[in-house]
Amino acid sequence: MSEKENEEVTGQEQETNDTANSTSENGETQEEENVIEEQVAESVKEPTLEEKYAELNNKYVRLYSDFDNFRKRTIKEKADIISTANGSLMADLLGTLDDFERAIANNEKVEDVESLREGFKLIYNKYFMTLKNKGLEPMDCKGDVFDADKHEAITNIPADAADKGKIVDVIERGYNLRGRALRYAKVVVGQ
Repeated sequence: MSEKENEEVTGQEQETNDTANSTSENGETQEEENVIEEQVAESVKEPTLEEKYAELNNKYVRLYSDFDNFRKRTIKEKADIISTANGSLMADLLGTLDDFERAIANNEKVEDVESLREGFKLIYNKYFMTLKNKGLEPMDCKGDVFDADKHEAITNIPADAADKGKIVDVIERGYNLRGRALRYAKVVVGQ
Protein backbone atom coordinates (compact mmCIF):
# COMPACT_ATOMS: atom_id res chain seq x y z
CA MET A 1 0.00 0.00 0.00
CA SER A 2 1.11 3.34 -0.75
CA GLU A 3 1.58 5.97 1.71
CA LYS A 4 -1.46 7.79 0.52
CA GLU A 5 -3.71 4.80 0.93
CA ASN A 6 -2.20 4.19 4.34
CA GLU A 7 -3.11 7.68 5.42
CA GLU A 8 -6.64 7.26 4.11
CA VAL A 9 -7.11 3.98 5.98
CA THR A 10 -5.62 5.46 9.11
CA GLY A 11 -7.88 8.50 8.75
CA GLN A 12 -10.92 6.27 8.37
CA GLU A 13 -9.94 4.27 11.44
CA GLN A 14 -9.54 7.45 13.46
CA GLU A 15 -12.96 8.66 12.34
CA THR A 16 -14.42 5.31 13.36
CA ASN A 17 -12.62 5.49 16.71
CA ASP A 18 -13.70 9.11 17.19
CA THR A 19 -17.28 8.17 16.40
CA ALA A 20 -17.10 5.28 18.85
CA ASN A 21 -15.54 7.53 21.49
CA SER A 22 -18.17 10.21 21.02
CA THR A 23 -20.87 7.59 21.26
CA SER A 24 -19.36 6.23 24.39
CA GLU A 25 -18.90 9.76 25.70
CA ASN A 26 -22.45 10.60 24.68
CA GLY A 27 -23.55 7.41 26.33
CA GLU A 28 -21.89 8.46 29.55
CA THR A 29 -23.25 11.96 29.17
CA GLN A 30 -26.67 10.55 28.40
CA GLU A 31 -26.51 8.39 31.55
CA GLU A 32 -25.42 11.34 33.65
CA GLU A 33 -28.23 13.44 32.21
CA ASN A 34 -30.73 10.68 32.97
CA VAL A 35 -29.53 10.47 36.58
CA ILE A 36 -29.74 14.25 36.96
CA GLU A 37 -33.21 14.34 35.42
CA GLU A 38 -34.38 11.61 37.81
CA GLN A 39 -32.99 13.54 40.79
CA VAL A 40 -34.69 16.73 39.61
CA ALA A 41 -37.94 14.84 39.00
CA GLU A 42 -37.81 13.40 42.52
CA SER A 43 -37.14 16.81 44.08
CA VAL A 44 -39.83 18.50 41.98
CA LYS A 45 -42.24 15.63 42.47
CA GLU A 46 -45.77 16.85 43.15
CA PRO A 47 -46.88 16.49 46.74
CA THR A 48 -49.53 13.91 47.45
CA LEU A 49 -53.03 14.86 48.51
CA GLU A 50 -52.22 14.01 52.13
CA GLU A 51 -49.20 16.32 52.07
CA LYS A 52 -51.27 19.12 50.53
CA TYR A 53 -54.00 18.55 53.11
CA ALA A 54 -51.50 18.59 55.97
CA GLU A 55 -49.89 21.80 54.66
CA LEU A 56 -53.22 23.59 54.19
CA ASN A 57 -54.51 22.38 57.55
CA ASN A 58 -51.33 23.63 59.24
CA LYS A 59 -51.74 27.05 57.58
CA TYR A 60 -55.40 27.16 58.66
CA VAL A 61 -54.60 26.27 62.27
CA ARG A 62 -51.89 28.93 62.45
CA LEU A 63 -54.14 31.56 60.90
CA TYR A 64 -56.99 30.66 63.24
CA SER A 65 -54.76 30.86 66.32
CA ASP A 66 -53.33 34.21 65.16
CA PHE A 67 -56.84 35.59 64.72
CA ASP A 68 -57.95 34.21 68.08
CA ASN A 69 -54.96 35.85 69.79
CA PHE A 70 -55.76 39.13 68.00
CA ARG A 71 -59.39 38.94 69.13
CA LYS A 72 -58.44 38.27 72.75
CA ARG A 73 -55.88 41.09 72.75
CA THR A 74 -58.43 43.51 71.27
CA ILE A 75 -61.06 42.59 73.87
CA LYS A 76 -58.54 43.13 76.66
CA GLU A 77 -57.45 46.49 75.24
CA LYS A 78 -61.08 47.64 74.94
CA ALA A 79 -61.77 46.61 78.53
CA ASP A 80 -58.71 48.55 79.69
CA ILE A 81 -59.76 51.64 77.73
CA ILE A 82 -63.31 51.50 79.08
CA SER A 83 -62.18 51.07 82.67
CA THR A 84 -59.76 54.01 82.48
CA ALA A 85 -61.66 56.25 80.03
CA ASN A 86 -63.41 58.27 82.73
CA GLY A 87 -60.21 58.80 84.71
CA SER A 88 -59.41 62.25 83.33
CA LEU A 89 -63.03 63.40 83.73
CA MET A 90 -63.10 62.21 87.32
CA ALA A 91 -59.82 63.99 88.07
CA ASP A 92 -61.23 67.24 86.65
CA LEU A 93 -64.45 66.90 88.67
CA LEU A 94 -62.62 66.39 91.97
CA GLY A 95 -62.01 70.15 92.21
CA THR A 96 -65.75 70.79 91.96
CA LEU A 97 -66.41 68.15 94.61
CA ASP A 98 -63.95 69.93 96.90
CA ASP A 99 -65.78 73.22 96.27
CA PHE A 100 -69.12 71.63 97.23
CA GLU A 101 -67.62 70.26 100.45
CA ARG A 102 -66.26 73.72 101.37
CA ALA A 103 -69.61 75.31 100.52
CA ILE A 104 -71.49 72.85 102.74
CA ALA A 105 -69.08 73.48 105.62
CA ASN A 106 -69.39 77.28 105.23
CA ASN A 107 -73.20 77.25 104.80
CA GLU A 108 -73.64 76.38 108.44
CA LYS A 109 -72.04 79.69 109.53
CA VAL A 110 -73.24 82.03 106.77
CA GLU A 111 -76.22 84.26 107.41
CA ASP A 112 -75.96 86.24 104.15
CA VAL A 113 -78.18 84.47 101.58
CA GLU A 114 -76.79 86.50 98.66
CA SER A 115 -73.21 85.24 99.24
CA LEU A 116 -74.60 81.72 99.46
CA ARG A 117 -76.28 82.12 96.05
CA GLU A 118 -73.12 83.60 94.57
CA GLY A 119 -71.07 80.64 95.87
CA PHE A 120 -73.41 78.11 94.27
CA LYS A 121 -73.33 80.01 90.96
CA LEU A 122 -69.52 79.92 91.01
CA ILE A 123 -69.50 76.18 91.69
CA TYR A 124 -72.08 75.58 88.96
CA ASN A 125 -70.06 77.60 86.42
CA LYS A 126 -66.87 75.72 87.31
CA TYR A 127 -68.66 72.38 86.98
CA PHE A 128 -70.31 73.36 83.68
CA MET A 129 -67.04 74.63 82.18
CA THR A 130 -65.29 71.37 83.13
CA LEU A 131 -67.96 69.36 81.33
CA LYS A 132 -67.97 71.77 78.37
CA ASN A 133 -64.21 71.36 78.00
CA LYS A 134 -64.77 67.61 77.81
CA GLY A 135 -67.15 68.07 74.85
CA LEU A 136 -70.54 68.48 76.52
CA GLU A 137 -72.92 70.82 74.67
CA PRO A 138 -76.35 71.81 76.02
CA MET A 139 -79.33 71.71 73.66
CA ASP A 140 -81.15 75.02 73.52
CA CYS A 141 -84.43 74.00 71.98
CA LYS A 142 -87.17 76.28 73.34
CA GLY A 143 -89.10 77.67 70.37
CA ASP A 144 -87.64 75.14 67.93
CA VAL A 145 -89.75 72.77 65.85
CA PHE A 146 -90.20 69.42 67.61
CA ASP A 147 -87.78 66.77 66.29
CA ALA A 148 -88.21 63.21 67.61
CA ASP A 149 -84.51 62.54 66.94
CA LYS A 150 -83.47 65.24 69.41
CA HIS A 151 -86.41 65.69 71.76
CA GLU A 152 -88.66 63.58 73.93
CA ALA A 153 -92.23 64.94 74.17
CA ILE A 154 -93.58 64.68 77.71
CA THR A 155 -96.93 66.26 76.94
CA ASN A 156 -98.81 68.38 74.43
CA ILE A 157 -100.63 71.56 75.34
CA PRO A 158 -103.03 73.67 73.31
CA ALA A 159 -101.23 76.60 71.67
CA ASP A 160 -101.94 79.35 69.18
CA ALA A 161 -101.27 78.79 65.49
CA ALA A 162 -97.73 80.23 65.65
CA ASP A 163 -96.61 77.67 68.29
CA LYS A 164 -98.20 74.53 66.79
CA GLY A 165 -95.59 71.78 66.45
CA LYS A 166 -93.01 73.86 68.33
CA ILE A 167 -91.46 73.38 71.75
CA VAL A 168 -93.26 75.54 74.28
CA ASP A 169 -91.37 74.54 77.43
CA VAL A 170 -88.29 72.49 78.34
CA ILE A 171 -88.76 70.21 81.37
CA GLU A 172 -85.26 68.71 81.31
CA ARG A 173 -82.46 70.09 79.13
CA GLY A 174 -80.84 67.73 76.63
CA TYR A 175 -77.11 67.43 76.03
CA ASN A 176 -74.85 66.43 73.15
CA LEU A 177 -71.41 64.98 73.57
CA ARG A 178 -69.24 66.03 70.62
CA GLY A 179 -72.23 66.24 68.30
CA ARG A 180 -74.00 63.04 69.40
CA ALA A 181 -77.05 63.03 71.65
CA LEU A 182 -76.09 62.10 75.19
CA ARG A 183 -79.49 62.83 76.69
CA TYR A 184 -82.62 63.86 74.84
CA ALA A 185 -84.41 67.01 75.94
CA LYS A 186 -87.76 66.43 77.65
CA VAL A 187 -90.10 69.02 76.28
CA VAL A 188 -93.70 70.24 76.12
CA VAL A 189 -95.00 70.62 72.56
CA GLY A 190 -97.70 73.04 71.44
CA GLN A 191 -100.67 71.61 69.57
